[in-house]
Amino acid sequence: MKLFLTFCRIFVGCLFIFSGIIKLNDPVGTQIKLEEYFEVFGTHFMVPTALYLSILMCVAEVALGFALLFYYRMKWTTTLLLLLILFFTFLTFYSAFFNKVTDCGCFGDFLKLKPWTSFTKDIVLLVFILPLFFYRNQLSAGFDNSKGDILVGTFTFLSFAFALYCIAYLNVWDFRAYKVGNNIPTLMKPACAPIYQYIMSKNGKDEVFAQYPSDSTYQFKEMKLTNPECASPKITDFSLWNDDGDYTQKSFEGKKLFIVILNTLKANTSHIAQINELIKSLANSDIEVVAITSSDRQSFEDFRHNHNLAIPYYYADGVVIKTMIRSIPGIILLKNGTVLGKWSHNAVPKKQDILELL
Repeated sequence: MKLFLTFCRIFVGCLFIFSGIIKLNDPVGTQIKLEEYFEVFGTHFMVPTALYLSILMCVAEVALGFALLFYYRMKWTTTLLLLLILFFTFLTFYSAFFNKVTDCGCFGDFLKLKPWTSFTKDIVLLVFILPLFFYRNQLSAGFDNSKGDILVGTFTFLSFAFALYCIAYLNVWDFRAYKVGNNIPTLMKPACAPIYQYIMSKNGKDEVFAQYPSDSTYQFKEMKLTNPECASPKITDFSLWNDDGDYTQKSFEGKKLFIVILNTLKANTSHIAQINELIKSLANSDIEVVAITSSDRQSFEDFRHNHNLAIPYYYADGVVIKTMIRSIPGIILLKNGTVLGKWSHNAVPKKQDILELL
């Protein structure tokens, strides 16, 4: 039993730490996922708290994971773990059963899980957490709680610091389709030809075919794509446009610097002067600087005039912009459609930084 409890403790602790760090790497992504849940449950009044809850929840995962590994205050640790996994299990079951939120965000953009897979994962975790909860009095650290206070407190502080850093300066690891090094137009095309399976019925029995059968006595039931990860484009919704027409293909030509402003009402303008200095420094270069926004025309016109943002601008879907970059404003450098650099408004690059990447 002791060996099994040790396995449960290490497995659950490491998984919680891994899950928490992956989400702390992108707190805004977890914020967006929480906003989806608030929408589903009709709790719109909680949307302004989503980022704070995102940080708190992810830090709690990491802290509880380390607390479990260090045998720290096991009565409280196992109780909080049990409550947390019951809450997650409810959310994933609701998402799967009612098909409301198709990705729980359990591992951020690092690993996308289907709703029922997420629910199964939480059930497995629940199975491993229950023994820890019921036998918590048998679990001891071998050192006093004051040392545990220091250890768990340190990792909790570092988790908070990591989250704040990623919010201010973009995530350390980018798992999204628009990460540095990716070519956007390439990812807008399938990586391979689709392969289908044909499910046919004859005499009350279902059969699966790789090719559509020529036998007319078979009745068609279903066609399944067997290689969706390869046959489906990674990017399906990237599009830029303005009142004069579509700009998507032109955005992949030559050197482009995007000043990305998701929403003018949410834009942090504390470094807009540095952004304007960068724009002016590139005025006589072969780098085209444009703004991208999901705000309406009048709102963006007012914004650009108030902040002397003298560059052309194009519209994009808000979901696409959120996927491209989390910072508002954010800066993205492209060359022939390949992402060469991404910056937060807190780390506006200099002209020399841009030229070195090109």
